[in-house]
Amino acid sequence: METKNLRNVAILGHSGSGKTTLTEALLFNAKVTDRLGRVDNATAASDFDPEEKKRKISISAAVAPIMRKDCKINLIDVPGYFDFEGEMIEACTAAEGAVIVLNGTNGIEVGAEKAWAECKRQGVSMMMFVSQIDKEHVDFAKIVEDAKRVFGKSIAPIQLPIYENGTFMGIVDVVHMTAHDTRTPESKEIPIPESMKDEIDEVLELLTEAVAETDDDLLTKYFDEGSLSSEEIRFAMRKGTIAGTLVPVLCGSGYNNAGVDLLARQIAHYLPSPVDAEARVAESGSEEVEVKCDPSAPFSAFVFKTIVDQFVGKLSLFKVVSGKVSPGMTVYNPNSDTDEKIGNVYSIVCDKQNPEQAIEAGDIGAFSKLVKTRTGDTLCDRARIVKFPEMEFPAPSISIAIDCEKAGDEDKVFTGLKKLTDEDKTFKVEKNTETGQTLISGTGEMQMDVIASKLKAKFGVGIKPIERRVAYRETIRKQVSVEGKHKKQSGGHGQYGHVWIRFEPITDSDEKFVFGDEVVGGVVPKGFIPAVEKGLTEAINKGPLAGYPITGLKATLYDGSYHPVDSNEMSFKMAAKLAFRKLDTASPVLLEPIMSVSVCVPDDYMGDIIGDLNKRRGRIMGMDAAGKGQQQILAEVPEAEIFKYATDLRSMTQGRGSFKAEFVRYEEVPPAISAKIVEEARKHMTDDDE
Repeated sequence: METKNLRNVAILGHSGSGKTTLTEALLFNAKVTDRLGRVDNATAASDFDPEEKKRKISISAAVAPIMRKDCKINLIDVPGYFDFEGEMIEACTAAEGAVIVLNGTNGIEVGAEKAWAECKRQGVSMMMFVSQIDKEHVDFAKIVEDAKRVFGKSIAPIQLPIYENGTFMGIVDVVHMTAHDTRTPESKEIPIPESMKDEIDEVLELLTEAVAETDDDLLTKYFDEGSLSSEEIRFAMRKGTIAGTLVPVLCGSGYNNAGVDLLARQIAHYLPSPVDAEARVAESGSEEVEVKCDPSAPFSAFVFKTIVDQFVGKLSLFKVVSGKVSPGMTVYNPNSDTDEKIGNVYSIVCDKQNPEQAIEAGDIGAFSKLVKTRTGDTLCDRARIVKFPEMEFPAPSISIAIDCEKAGDEDKVFTGLKKLTDEDKTFKVEKNTETGQTLISGTGEMQMDVIASKLKAKFGVGIKPIERRVAYRETIRKQVSVEGKHKKQSGGHGQYGHVWIRFEPITDSDEKFVFGDEVVGGVVPKGFIPAVEKGLTEAINKGPLAGYPITGLKATLYDGSYHPVDSNEMSFKMAAKLAFRKLDTASPVLLEPIMSVSVCVPDDYMGDIIGDLNKRRGRIMGMDAAGKGQQQILAEVPEAEIFKYATDLRSMTQGRGSFKAEFVRYEEVPPAISAKIVEEARKHMTDDDE
């Protein structure tokens, strides 16, 4: 397969727009499958994961190559749910082209907007496919107009649907000026309906104007003659599509396999091959270099996705940028600074791995059981060491506290979750040192639910969500002087430690704890003073109010006494802890973490979002225009109020809103809320805590 005849194409769009159904039709027409799979009865080839079959949605991007005459098209069917945004990022990194599927009934949905933005960010060429065109009340012209309004003047329809008495019959190819009966999978050419001539002429004129602007010579000819030939339009359309200045719009029905063969033809013609795409930028030592898609150059590739398979083990899906890779080669991973011995090399067809003798520049393949290689890593020949930029994934926007379903499974659960982070780079797992809870974090609640199901299926252990704790702090508001005396007689040597400590709040810095010594006259021997400090350092982890760590506390040892025989370090350590317990006389208060939140939403949602942030005890700090009808709202909000903000924001903005949050400081909790938190915390305190 010559590299110029390869097409790597991501199938993108809103959830439910028909991406997987369209992929199924493309696979069926190319005879990769022997039946037209359906999402609703769990027979879709690209939805092969048990979770996908159960939920009847795509969860993971699936690679499925087809042949269109002499052109190999690597389709990448991508989930549309926002929770699986990482899959779209991975697919767009591996693809030069994309088909954004629009639901003919619903038109432009937020998933299409997100797909467009990601393609623009990564420089992926696009075309659009209006699916379900055979349904009632679908208005192709209105969808095109809406697309122009949302995405701009690059939208260029090259097909028009043919209707007869309201029934979808076929498609007019405006570029070739041909019509096709699409009631069978192999579209049959038919005469162009006379009734559509005016509509076709209007679309052709607009299309000609658009394509003429992509080439100076064509623009001159268009001005001189007022028209361009079909061949000239085709040439300019391809040039504009590859450059990203034109986005062809096609139509059909994936479900009824109508117009899908025409789509495959246009993918092969208009979307770029790896050779057509811009060279990839990489690091080579301290320099930036361009790596062209050249089969004769030294090998280089990047891993864009990892699959944890319970039978095969770990599969690393890769895109070869230059050269080729064969079984038995040793390649270098500059990310981990290790060599990897390549065992088998596979081509991927959904859930099947086919052994290959080589995978060449521009193509997609898979390795099994690489030890030190992760998603985003580069693999290359040591003769030319390069490192491609790692993929940028969104930071987690939701975190859930979990516990094991079965006691004693903690190690298995943590190991399994860590392996699942290899599969999904938007998923994180950590042990929160503040609260002691295990947190799983990601982009949405459905993602978290899928993770739990995969953990059960692949590793045989279960988790359950539990209430997430806030990492509260305590501090004091006034100065107190307190006594701590530890005295114990039990025959023989006793224990004796006696201290007077002045506690006061730190108001001029962010210090957690400061210890001072003002002892005079040796009332507390110098050898025991470090024990006093150690006792207090241990004690501040549980404050007097609700057992949360103390912060902003200064303790000064200024008096005390000792016994020449019974005093020792342990006694003074205990005395310090006894003094600390009297901090309840220093007006202790509860502090909560405050987050700096940046919310980006369309203008229309500004009022609702500001009102909601106010209900969450947030303070609006400012607003800025974020471009393209977006506003950025800056606010400070207590962490306790935004644990599930990602879900709520998505609901309030129909998925168009996004946010980032980072810790800024601790602030005092309002008295009414503090009282409830303290009451709840004290219910769970042990006698030792109190």
